[in-house]
Amino acid sequence: MLSDPLGNSRYCYTPLPAFEGKTSPVTLADYSKFGDPFRHQSRTKAITLNCIESIDVDPNNLVDYFEACGEHRLNGVALPFWRDWSLSDPAYFLTPEILHTFFRFSYDHDLAWCIRAVSPAEIDFRFSILQPITNHRHFATGITKLKQVTGRTQHDLQRYLIAVIAGAAPAGLVRAVCSLVDFRYLAQSPIINSDQCRKISAALEGFHTHKQCIINAGARCGEKGQLIEHWEIPKLELMQSVAPSIPLVGPPIHWTADTTERAHIDVVKNPAAVTNNVDFESQICCNLDRHEKCRTFSLTVHLRKNEVGSQSTDDNANLDSENNPHHEQDVDSNVEPLEPDELVLGVAPRRVHNYFTSSAKPSTVFPPRSFISGPVAFHLGFHPAVGSMGISDVVEKYGLPDLHPALVTYGSHK
Repeated sequence: MLSDPLGNSRYCYTPLPAFEGKTSPVTLADYSKFGDPFRHQSRTKAITLNCIESIDVDPNNLVDYFEACGEHRLNGVALPFWRDWSLSDPAYFLTPEILHTFFRFSYDHDLAWCIRAVSPAEIDFRFSILQPITNHRHFATGITKLKQVTGRTQHDLQRYLIAVIAGAAPAGLVRAVCSLVDFRYLAQSPIINSDQCRKISAALEGFHTHKQCIINAGARCGEKGQLIEHWEIPKLELMQSVAPSIPLVGPPIHWTADTTERAHIDVVKNPAAVTNNVDFESQICCNLDRHEKCRTFSLTVHLRKNEVGSQSTDDNANLDSENNPHHEQDVDSNVEPLEPDELVLGVAPRRVHNYFTSSAKPSTVFPPRSFISGPVAFHLGFHPAVGSMGISDVVEKYGLPDLHPALVTYGSHK
């Protein structure tokens, strides 16, 4: 339950991230048509209710009723909760969801195709030699043995994937994966107009144009290594509804499950980790209650401290105002801001460093570690990624056959 802009408590539900079954919840496509390069007819409210009404079996007779529902590809619910909602239709209010439909699909399928096409050892090597970039995760040991992969990690992997497989995977597979990456990035825009909707649809069409190359390369395989020659992937069918849903409910980024997933970690998983797994519900509530009391105490102490400081400053200000009638005191200038992280017990506040400000200051180190080039600020790491390595080893590891003559030329000009 969350608060709306007016302060009213509302029940909130996670948008549709995925589904299990042989029929799409938003279209009339069955599992054999999930890989079609077009969107099937919408499964509207009227179609579903008409199918339910056409069943003559008593819903209380569960065995016969479920059997009759199976013929119409229904799940056996006789009275859907949305049946009397005005101006509503499941085909439209079941919105696309980025965290699972985009990022989870990328990790489960895109990355698996690339690993199969390039080989695990090669793709680990290519990820490990990437230059570390500030604010970007560096996979120093590769990516094939990652555990506890979160949405953040899936997002970071997607940043490098195309550059890593270029030149090692078949060109058609690279184009197919690149089309999916374009589709995801375009669909994450906070503001999308009709031209961008067409680009989103065109990117998805590009994947369907080249997807056969993935099968031809032997990259689409099951858990046991057997080749899969179909595209019966539920999330792939949901992608066909992304562009049509934008004019109806807005950009998909508005409906991402990141907030609720993060809340599930903070208020369920982390407190559950400190319980003894016996009656853990009450222990979780007790843990959350104690943390709330600690945060309230910290806030009270902070406000009281600033209140005392403000009183002493006000006394000085009164003296100044008697001597100088035109003196003005800024009452807010003496109150120290309280960072949200400072209210969390045991969590240090995270500082964001402004490299533009650092680069503007005179540097005592030459060449400077922080510098600006146009609208971009660069900050060089103090410790190199590789401590020491012979020139011949560098040539062999990084594939730089012209390194020796380049160093000779540099030395002669220096």
